[in-house]
Amino acid sequence: MPGSEPLFARVALIGIGLIGSSLAHAIRRDGLAGEIVVSTRSPETLDRARELGLGDRYEADAAEAVKGADLVILSVPVGACGAVAAQIGPHLEQGAILTDVGSTKGTVISDVAPHVPEGVHFIPGHPIAGTEHSGPDAGFASLFEGRWTILTPLPGADEAAVGKLTAFWTGCGAKVDTMNSEHHDRVLAIVSHLPHIIAYNIVGTADDLEAVSKSEVIKYSASGFRDFTRLAASDPTMWRDVCLSNRDAILEMLGRFSEGDCQVDYGFA
Repeated sequence: MPGSEPLFARVALIGIGLIGSSLAHAIRRDGLAGEIVVSTRSPETLDRARELGLGDRYEADAAEAVKGADLVILSVPVGACGAVAAQIGPHLEQGAILTDVGSTKGTVISDVAPHVPEGVHFIPGHPIAGTEHSGPDAGFASLFEGRWTILTPLPGADEAAVGKLTAFWTGCGAKVDTMNSEHHDRVLAIVSHLPHIIAYNIVGTADDLEAVSKSEVIKYSASGFRDFTRLAASDPTMWRDVCLSNRDAILEMLGRFSEGDCQVDYGFA
C-alpha cells in the first residue's frame, strides 16, 4: 500500500498488453514494487509503453528485463510462454517468483517448468479479468478489483512464495483462490473458453447471413447479442492459443453442450 514497504523490489512485466499494462498501473497505484521493468519484443509497443510511463525501465530483451527482479510475470499469449521461459530461465534470480497470467494452466506448466532453475519459485496464475481491448493503452488500475485470480501452485511449492504472490494479487484488488491445474482448465473451459468459441461463431454467422443486413443486426440486437459481440472482439491470437492449449477440456465441454446434457455433474463443487 502507498507509504508502506513494497512487497517486491523489482517486478519484470514480460508483455505489456491489457493485463500487463493494467498490472503496471495497479503496481504503481498501490506501491507494490520499488521498480517496474517493462519488456516486449515489439519496438513500437515498447515505445508506447514508455510514452504512457508504464515502467521505470524498458527492455526489448526479456533476458535483460528479468535480471535482479524478485517477481517476473509472463503476460504473453500462452503459446509463447515456453519460448520466453527458455530465454529468461538462465537469468532468473535465486529466490525470485515466476508467474503467468494465462487462461490455461496445464500446457503453460509443461512448457515453462523445464526452464525454471532450482531455487526459483514457479507459481502459475490466472487473473479472471479482461475487456475486449488489447495493447498498452487498454490497461487500467482497477481491472482486477473484486475479480478472482486463481493460483495453481505445483506440488511442493514454497508456501511463503505462494503467500507473497497471493498478497500481491490481493494488493491489486483481486480475490485469490488456489486449485490444481487440471481442475482449473476444466472449470475455465466451461465458464470462459466455450462461451468465447460460441460468441465467435454466432457473430461470424450473423456477419455471413446475406438475408440479414448488418444494419438490422445492429438495430435489433438486444443486450445479449451485444455481449456476444464484445466477447468476439477479443484478441484472436490469444484465444487461438487458449483453444489449442486447452483443447481436451474444451472438446469435452463442447461435446456435453452439443448433447444438451444439462443434468451432468461436472465435478466443480
